Amino acid sequence: MFMHNKRLQYTVRVAEPNPVLASLMLEQFGGADGELAAAMRYFTQGLGETDAGRKDLLIDIATEELSHLEVIGSIVAMLNKGAKAQLAESAMEEAELYLSMTAGGNSHTQSLLYGGGPSLTNSSGVPWTAAYIDSRGDPTCDLRSNIAAESRAKIVYERLINVTDDPGIKDALGFLMTREIAHQKSFEKALYAIENNFPSGKLPGIAKYANVYVNTSQGDGDVEGPWNSGEQWDRIDDLTLTMPIDDGDGTASVGLDATDAEVAEALAARTASATSENPTTGVDLGAGPGAGRVTAQDMGAADDIQDAMKLADAM
Repeated sequence: MFMHNKRLQYTVRVAEPNPVLASLMLEQFGGADGELAAAMRYFTQGLGETDAGRKDLLIDIATEELSHLEVIGSIVAMLNKGAKAQLAESAMEEAELYLSMTAGGNSHTQSLLYGGGPSLTNSSGVPWTAAYIDSRGDPTCDLRSNIAAESRAKIVYERLINVTDDPGIKDALGFLMTREIAHQKSFEKALYAIENNFPSGKLPGIAKYANVYVNTSQGDGDVEGPWNSGEQWDRIDDLTLTMPIDDGDGTASVGLDATDAEVAEALAARTASATSENPTTGVDLGAGPGAGRVTAQDMGAADDIQDAMKLADAM
């Protein structure tokens, strides 16, 4: 059961309305790294968690994220308050009202459809979707994803802070950004409280492949570091050694019963390419300048086309 306290977790003080800034703020309301996505991610993880400590942590943070949704939504509503009043009461001239509504990417949607209230969209007007929730039901996998999500959200808050000079908004956004740091610390502790937390899941990796680094992108710009060289890695620079890297012949095969094998052979025979023929195609029939070499009864036609192109370029 939830109880709502009418006081915000952090006081929102907005100096003046700004619908354009309100549109940008929606990224943390209904965006992929926003507060609603975080709340739903952690809440659903908490419901499925069997460890008492992690369950408590996830539900605590999920609930706090809802309070952050309320803070960022209140900022959006305050930034839109002037435009909402003008639109509702028709107090501005038509041209001025139109400009105020269309000044920012999503502000017209907020004004017309949501009456200036925060919409569950990102800053471009894309509706929130549960596809943002990337939980997998394994604590080591999900905790790493949560750490990354908090990191991404922190960066978005930094960028929002940099695009406003409103001191009250900067103050509130600074609080929200800092809570992302605190949540990341908690998730890090929870991850490393699991004794064997890498790799994720139960099954071990195959030993002979676990230490292999394949230098597949070669040439100028090759750099060696602890991520690809040293005693922790068996580095492969000769790519022929990876084709295949196992003991097979590198081809795909399947075991078919007699009936399937017969049908597969019939299909292959019916759709086989005639490699000895060079048929005339629609490209050949419609070839014009720039077509390149084409198949024609008189190959001189292709040369005529090339000559015409050269003449045109010379002119």
